[in-house]
Amino acid sequence: MKNKLISQLPYQDPFLFVDTIEDVSEDFIKGSYTFKASSWFYKGHFKDHPITPGVILTECAAQIGLASLGLFIFSQDKNSDLGKIRLAMTSTNIEFLKPVFPDEKVIIEAEKIYFRFNKLKSSVKMFNSNGDLILRGDIAGVILI
Repeated sequence: MKNKLISQLPYQDPFLFVDTIEDVSEDFIKGSYTFKASSWFYKGHFKDHPITPGVILTECAAQIGLASLGLFIFSQDKNSDLGKIRLAMTSTNIEFLKPVFPDEKVIIEAEKIYFRFNKLKSSVKMFNSNGDLILRGDIAGVILI
């Protein structure tokens, strides 16, 4: 089921920021991604000292903590056709605490705050491999069928 979730996401390289889904339930998800040094967004951000842009970190957190969790919730309904689901982020409130460097692995954990009227809101946290908190906040989106 975990690999199927990743394959059902509406993203592909170079904009897929999910390597693994380690744990998932209707209320929680945990996944990871390693930011490759060869990624397009490092060129010029910042000159001679690249870090991962905040918008990319937010996207990574949303792909795991919102899109993947939302697909899992919908997959629990046996009548759902995951291929017809469309996702749209509607709001974020993210606090950035530490930078993420090229070739760094991040772990995202998200808890469902609510899911109603096809709108999902999650509380997300991103950690580095040392367990340091990188970002935290809330992300919401709508799931269209």
